Amino acid sequence: MTFPSEFVWGAAAASFQIEGTSKASPRGENIWDAFCDTPGKVFQGHDGKAACMHIEKWREDVKLMQELGLDAYRLSIAWPRVMPDGTGTVNEAGLNFYSDLIDALLDAGITPYVTLYHWDLPLKLQQQGGWLNPNVVDWFADYTRVVVDRLSDRVTHWITLNEPQCFVLLGNQTGKHAPGLQLPEADVIRIGHHALLAHGRAVQTIRAVAKQPPKVGIAPIGVASIPATEQQVDIDAARQATFDNAGETLFSTAWWLDPVFFGRYPEQGVNARLKDMPPIRPEEMALISQPIDFCAFNLYEAGLVRAGAEGQIERLPYPPGHPMTAMDWPVTPQGLYWACRFLHERYQVPLYITENGLSCRDWVSVDGKVHDPNRIDFLTRYLGCVKRAVDEGIPLAGYFQWSIMDNFEWAFGYEKRFGIVYVDYDTQQRILKQSATYFQQFLKQRAGA
Repeated sequence: MTFPSEFVWGAAAASFQIEGTSKASPRGENIWDAFCDTPGKVFQGHDGKAACMHIEKWREDVKLMQELGLDAYRLSIAWPRVMPDGTGTVNEAGLNFYSDLIDALLDAGITPYVTLYHWDLPLKLQQQGGWLNPNVVDWFADYTRVVVDRLSDRVTHWITLNEPQCFVLLGNQTGKHAPGLQLPEADVIRIGHHALLAHGRAVQTIRAVAKQPPKVGIAPIGVASIPATEQQVDIDAARQATFDNAGETLFSTAWWLDPVFFGRYPEQGVNARLKDMPPIRPEEMALISQPIDFCAFNLYEAGLVRAGAEGQIERLPYPPGHPMTAMDWPVTPQGLYWACRFLHERYQVPLYITENGLSCRDWVSVDGKVHDPNRIDFLTRYLGCVKRAVDEGIPLAGYFQWSIMDNFEWAFGYEKRFGIVYVDYDTQQRILKQSATYFQQFLKQRAGA
């Protein structure tokens, strides 16, 4: 497969999932620390105190990334490592860690893509209401200013929020993620609104403070649907399903991206929730819709739809025996293509796939290697659909594999392994899986080496 030379190939990880804690670089507690300490919330009571000890092994990890031939690495900053209480005092040791990491990445020829919020809200801010407190917009702006002031002489690509659907809905509506709340719909909508306001303030802050011209985006979950056939009626049904807002939950991509790009919530979703919508001022929507440079999205699976007899959306099950990942998610490579196509049609901005991967039941074999042929097959299929999108002229700028290494998979703890690098959590040894070698060879061929 050939791609444009400027296409960015990377891998991703998140602070709480890999960093762990260290006396040399302490951090404040976050909502996931408290969630892990709550019995029954995380698989077998696992926590993020050690994770992959990236806080100590980051030099080794950067060398692995360089060995793999990555163009870029998507990392996230731990808010409580930079500001332990969420506001006020800045932890210079925390900032130094990220500064040193970015220097090492650049020295290795790897471009850092920095995510400001990947779910680890400082616990002291949660104790003041967290994302339900309107002051969170100012808190996030102050934190953003500290990070951008320190790192923007070297970092040019910024992502404000990772998967707001997850940290808002799973964290505050279903209670499956930290902080583990089950709030009324009106409060959940307000939390989401505050998150989008914080995004807008962060965009303003990045542009005001950055020492180099920045590229700024946001990274929701790519909720996508695949047409059962490529007949126009089924394509139209899949497009409609992708942005549908009439359902019971607010996972729809449109609920989170229409305000950013169009300055309004989708009418369908608002009408379905009139009794729970907060008063929204025009100046708030103007803040949310600050111009951004790209739209990122994370995609793991997609639904299957067709046009019903009356033209309505008909959601279809996958057939018995359809391939499933260890997360029990269907393998749906075409979803990557259709997500790119539908997002481009609707929002008309450059796109990045900032997470894509799968969990497999990996272990070290008797030969000392980690054989993960399912992940190689998955990558081959999904990268083929990336190629289709690029070949059709969709402005897809890059692809980031999730994840660079096995890590703490939130409520699943260390049960699930998404990495292309195996991590032995007892010894912290890293082992390149066969999929890492596959990706490495793919990148060499792409580069013409």
